Amino acid sequence: MSEYEPDTRDSERTTLTPRLREIVSMVRTRGYLSNEDLARHFGVAVQTIRRDVNRLADEGHVMRHHGGAGLPSSVENIAYGERQVRNRLEKAAIGRCAAGLITPDAALFINIGTTTEAFAASLGQCPRLRVITNNLHVAATLAPRPDYQVVIAGGTVRSHDGGIVGSSATENLSAFRADFGVIGISGIDEDGSLLDFDVEEIHCARMIMRNSQRVLLLADHTKWQRRAMGCVGHIRDVHDFITDRDPPPGARAMLAQCRTRIHIAPP
Repeated sequence: MSEYEPDTRDSERTTLTPRLREIVSMVRTRGYLSNEDLARHFGVAVQTIRRDVNRLADEGHVMRHHGGAGLPSSVENIAYGERQVRNRLEKAAIGRCAAGLITPDAALFINIGTTTEAFAASLGQCPRLRVITNNLHVAATLAPRPDYQVVIAGGTVRSHDGGIVGSSATENLSAFRADFGVIGISGIDEDGSLLDFDVEEIHCARMIMRNSQRVLLLADHTKWQRRAMGCVGHIRDVHDFITDRDPPPGARAMLAQCRTRIHIAPP
């Protein structure tokens, strides 16, 4: 696990072909296009377009819908079940990398998100932890460990993802201080703003950041293209940014200026 070193191969992997760029442009102009319409436009098989849309959706350029592609929403997150499988290997790698930063006998917050859940699943080699979480899936993963003390923030449990939110959850989180605050995010704006969709979830994330000595942000490469209407904070408030690919060129200088340490997770 090392701090950020530029890797030109990452930039090459994310380069879009002319057809992919045109698909993104068409979706931005029209809002939604079916796979059949795109196949007719480009004179290729529907299966080819489906593969193109899957790649663009995985990289955050478009939103994959049944039978087509649409604009990524800034007001509604992707369904939890889809987020669980999307970029699953990348999230697992990020989780392993972030787990390597945690020291034994530490106290840590872990917030809502599928990447933080992957992180919790990778904590097995770190002994004697005290965990405060508003994520039922994280609590269920870590509670069987006899050397772990797991505290669940009281509040309203969301049925669709096991997240615990509301004023009670925020107040519960405010009662603790931790060595590490491990958070996920829905999007990162070009100016470094950390974005999310749910206002109550944002309040919990802000409290975690405020009450942590060291904030770890876990986010895969697609979060640089996603937009959400709520602002959690700024990348300057993050001590360690753990991701799976080299950030976009414009983000490197900003991250260096913010003194945020970057860790590229090994695949």
